[in-house]
Amino acid sequence: MGSSRVARWPHLGLRSVVTRPYAGITGAIEQPGGFVLPATASVLLVMKVEDSALRPPQFVHGAHATYATIDGACAPSYAQVSLAPLGAYSVLGMPMDELSGQLVDMHDVLGDAGTGLGDKVRSMATWQERFDEIDRFLLRRAANGPRVVAPEVAHVWRRLVSSGGAVPIRSLSREVGWSHKHLITRFTQQLGFAPKRAARLVRFERVLGRLNDGTPVDWGQVAADFGYADQAHLIRDFGEFAGVSPSAYLACRRSQREVNSVQDDLADVS
Repeated sequence: MGSSRVARWPHLGLRSVVTRPYAGITGAIEQPGGFVLPATASVLLVMKVEDSALRPPQFVHGAHATYATIDGACAPSYAQVSLAPLGAYSVLGMPMDELSGQLVDMHDVLGDAGTGLGDKVRSMATWQERFDEIDRFLLRRAANGPRVVAPEVAHVWRRLVSSGGAVPIRSLSREVGWSHKHLITRFTQQLGFAPKRAARLVRFERVLGRLNDGTPVDWGQVAADFGYADQAHLIRDFGEFAGVSPSAYLACRRSQREVNSVQDDLADVS
C-alpha cells in the first residue's frame, strides 16, 4: 500500500507563524536505514498518530543549518507543522539557538502542553479535527507566548527573504542601527542561526522551490538566476545543505515524489 497525504493551510491568524500547509502523512515510505533532510530555516513540530520505536511520540526538530541525517523510518502516521523562523521563537518560548539542529521531545520544550497536544492529535478521528486542534494550540501560543522577536531581527529576516539573501549583512546592521556583532548575537539567539547563514539558507531554499516545478533544469542558469558565483558554488552549497550534488538531489526528488514528498501533490481537506 502506498502512502497518502492530506494538507490544509492553517488558520488565517497563523499565516506569519506557519510556513507551509499542515501535513498529515500515512504509510510514509522510507529507507529503513534512515533518510536525509535538507537544511532549513523552519522549525518542525511532529506529532505521531501511530507510534514507532524511534523518536518521541511528539517532538520538535530545530532549524538546521546543514543537512540532517535521521535514523530509521518515519512513524506509520504523523502530523507535521513547519514553523516560520519569526514564529517559532514566540510559539516555543525559548532561544532558538538552544534548539538549533536538535531533535527533542516536545515535553522538554513546552512541558505538559506539548505532551497534551500530541495526545489530543492522536485522539482525533480525522485529519480535519487534528488540524483544528493544532490551530487552537498555535493560536493560543502565538497570542500568549512569553517572547517576541525584536523588530530589528524581524526586519533583517524579511529583507533577506525579499532579496533572496542578496543584501550584505553589514548594510542590514546599518539599516536597523545595530552593530554588526550585536545583530549577529540577537539574530542567532532568536532565529537559531547567524544572518550570513540565514542568507545562504534563503537562497538555497529558493533553489529547491525552483526544482519543485518539474521543468528541465540548466544548472548553470540556476546558479546565475539565484546569485551564485558559478555552478561550482551551487554544487558546494548542495553538498553542505543537502548532502548530495544538485543532480543527485533532483533525481532522488523525482523518484520519491509520489511517496515521500510533503510539499508536492497535497490534497486539500475542507
